[in-house]
Amino acid sequence: MGLKIFLVASECVPFIKTGGLADVVGALPAALKRLGAEVSVLIPKYSMIPQQFRKEMQHITDFSIQLGWRKQYIGVEKIHREGIDFYFADNEFYFKQDYVYSSGDFEAERYCWFSKAALEIMQKLDIVPDIIHLNDWQTGMIPLLLREQYSALPEFSRVKTVFTIHNLRYQGLMNPMLVNDLLSLGQNALAQIEYYCNINCMKAGIIYSDAVTTVSPTYAKEICTPRCGETLDGLLRHKHIAGILNGIDKKLYNPWTDKALCSRFSKNQPQGKQKCKSALQTALGLEQSEERPVAAVSRLTNQKGLDLFRAVIPGLLDLGAQLVILGMGDAEYERMFADLAAINSSSVAFRAEMNDALARQIYAGADIFLMPSAFEPCGLSQLLAMRYGAIPVVRETGGLADTVIPYNRFTDEGTGFSFRNYSADELYNASRAAIELYCGDKAAWQRLTARAMAADFGWSRSAGEYLHLYKTLKMN
Repeated sequence: MGLKIFLVASECVPFIKTGGLADVVGALPAALKRLGAEVSVLIPKYSMIPQQFRKEMQHITDFSIQLGWRKQYIGVEKIHREGIDFYFADNEFYFKQDYVYSSGDFEAERYCWFSKAALEIMQKLDIVPDIIHLNDWQTGMIPLLLREQYSALPEFSRVKTVFTIHNLRYQGLMNPMLVNDLLSLGQNALAQIEYYCNINCMKAGIIYSDAVTTVSPTYAKEICTPRCGETLDGLLRHKHIAGILNGIDKKLYNPWTDKALCSRFSKNQPQGKQKCKSALQTALGLEQSEERPVAAVSRLTNQKGLDLFRAVIPGLLDLGAQLVILGMGDAEYERMFADLAAINSSSVAFRAEMNDALARQIYAGADIFLMPSAFEPCGLSQLLAMRYGAIPVVRETGGLADTVIPYNRFTDEGTGFSFRNYSADELYNASRAAIELYCGDKAAWQRLTARAMAADFGWSRSAGEYLHLYKTLKMN
């Protein structure tokens, strides 16, 4: 029997998704299983989980726990898929709302409940893993609870924990009095995770876990510096942070088999990509033109470098590009892109929605994908763009630096275009170089696209690195 891994997170594809964390939690277990590990997953049972999955769920058990003075229900549902058990922690008071994440004291109470529920569920179902793999601040209290309150139990005495930082910016700050009321931690533990008169769940995960990882080698180095450390760099410099690059599910994201596309294509048979581009232009009301490059943009937050993108929009349109923006986010950017699309409807399209099928159609129909991030722990968008033959233009930070090889026209090498400094001028120059190659040398562009599509960002290598880390922890 292989290693037993219990993976705990706040979201997981295909059940619930707000960002890249869900993709990771959905794909990594299958990759670990292929390497011989026994993996199960736990997430909250949100009301937003689609009915098709709720119908699949099997009720396993239910019981109550004390959460401070509160007596709270825990229900456990399960879906078994491709050899993996997916568990859902059910409590309608905390997770029946029509949102995934919130803020304030109620958000703190939700994930304190989830943290304690995870350990209680393991105990109730006799799940005794070698490793509990935790993800981001929503699970950061679990290693603390394990060490301070559960490690005396025989079944938990040898369990080791791995804590993965997917985005250090979001740290889960909570009121100390509320946390102590909910979890009865005591003053010594509270003092360890104190943060400017708050409790910091990310800090708890970092301090109390047996190993800490993040989602790319470059980001692992960057978060140990004041520039990217989000005020926790001093703490992180005293930990060994393993940078293990995220992957993508190559079976799920495959332009040769993707049913969301009007025409399939691959690096060896690329003809269908032009049909996807034409269909995208038609669907979004853009001018039908093979010669105009279509450039797509990612989520609407400042992290993604949208202030730089705003500055270069006139220049990109002057170069003949068509711009496609999909997503929701900062109201300022939603208004700006809506106005821009209304004024330039043949050249700019904006859809303020979360639409997975349309996102795939954009990857497939776009020639260029712009991702000038201020910081990027790993980034999945550039990996998906390359998988679908859209050439990334990225800033050299975090996982973008680890995954996009800059194009060299003299040696005809590389998989995309990049720039170093957080500068609108540098973004414009890199974008212009991409557009000029697209317009001026179709043969070189086709070779570049083929190399990008051939890049292997599947989970096999990264899952192997996680498995090595798990085995090392178990032996210690």
